[in-house]
Amino acid sequence: MSVQIFWDPKGLELDSLGSKKFLRATDGDTPYVSISIRMLSIDTPEVHYPGNQKPSKHDKKLTQLGEWLKEGKVPIKDSLAEYLYPKLASGKAGSLQEKQGRLAAEYFRKLLEKRLSDPQKKRKRGIFLRTADKPFDRYGRLLAYMAPYYTPEERARMSRKDRATFNLLMVESGWAAPFLIYPSLPRYQDLVLFWEAAKRAFEERDGAWAEPLMLTGYEFRMCVRLYEVMRKLIKGKRLSSQERKGWITRYCADLTTCKIYEPQDYHRVPPYNRLFIWPEDVTEAVGRLNLVSGY
Repeated sequence: MSVQIFWDPKGLELDSLGSKKFLRATDGDTPYVSISIRMLSIDTPEVHYPGNQKPSKHDKKLTQLGEWLKEGKVPIKDSLAEYLYPKLASGKAGSLQEKQGRLAAEYFRKLLEKRLSDPQKKRKRGIFLRTADKPFDRYGRLLAYMAPYYTPEERARMSRKDRATFNLLMVESGWAAPFLIYPSLPRYQDLVLFWEAAKRAFEERDGAWAEPLMLTGYEFRMCVRLYEVMRKLIKGKRLSSQERKGWITRYCADLTTCKIYEPQDYHRVPPYNRLFIWPEDVTEAVGRLNLVSGY
């Protein structure tokens, strides 16, 4: 049985958030349904994108995009073109993404098995979730920080690091890139742990960072979208300004310098310092975080 879920927090718009599988009901007002979780503030390499397509299927497209960058045909800043070109010119950008995606998924499964084991009680631990202010993304996934559930007595004996979220542990391993998006940020003490883990993984080339030509998940998706824009332009199709620029929209702030950069300059910020901001949130973020222009 499928269940259609709706979320209407302000009474302004009723958005369908996808079909969820009904699992069971324990009493008259407590049904259980399955739901996908999108772990906040991290991004692992893709196993499928877009839809069910394998990233390896995009090798030729991304190689072609690299050639267009080299020829100066792409409406993109020179510095971003220079940054992306070596990653695309390898001819295996999609295959590398897929390989790293599978390795990240394998690592996460092992991490779940290890952290959710409860040897004393000989059973699996429950899951603790802390959701974002906006609980669902456009695909109907619950946006959350995820950790094993510990009793109050257990938590009293543990440090923050001991009870780390899976989000943090994936970043620490290097198999997830930090992907902080304003305003859904960890609490300050957790943010410090998160930043330290991300910086260490990047500098020590752990996990996916071991491959210098890797694209983060968000960069891979960005490049696939940019290729589609270029394919249409090369064919002579007229595109609106929004269509031409829609492949990259988020601004990027540096967590340590508090400087904010336009979308195409995100690469000027080290991966572990990046805080992405949607255009509609820039004014608020600049005021609340005391951001200044990076130029």
